[in-house]
Amino acid sequence: MPINIKRAYDEYDKADGMRILVDRMWPRGISKAEAHLDEWEKEVAPSEELRKWFDHDPEKYKSFKEKYKQEMKDNKLQKESLNKLKKWTKQHEKNITLIYGAKDEKYNHAKVLKEILDHQ
Repeated sequence: MPINIKRAYDEYDKADGMRILVDRMWPRGISKAEAHLDEWEKEVAPSEELRKWFDHDPEKYKSFKEKYKQEMKDNKLQKESLNKLKKWTKQHEKNITLIYGAKDEKYNHAKVLKEILDHQ
């Protein structure tokens, strides 16, 4: 079973399994009750500097992925946070959904995290 990703604004489904918000900022206009989150792992998100540089530009996506993966290796808090995601992925037999707030569903950091977790 592959890891799922879903926008915070998408409808909640019990089949989502463990729901983890992977953004540094809380999604606008969503209450905690509406979010149906099990965890909020904000430290795994890209740094503000990297996020602003990327700005969801499709032409920068390949470089963003590389920089983001390197950032997670180099930053202690991000590495610890990623390790938590890996642990939960195993505990829940990949029945988890990574929740993110970005409008862009194709070029975002949750897709990078999914790729990492799917291949562990």
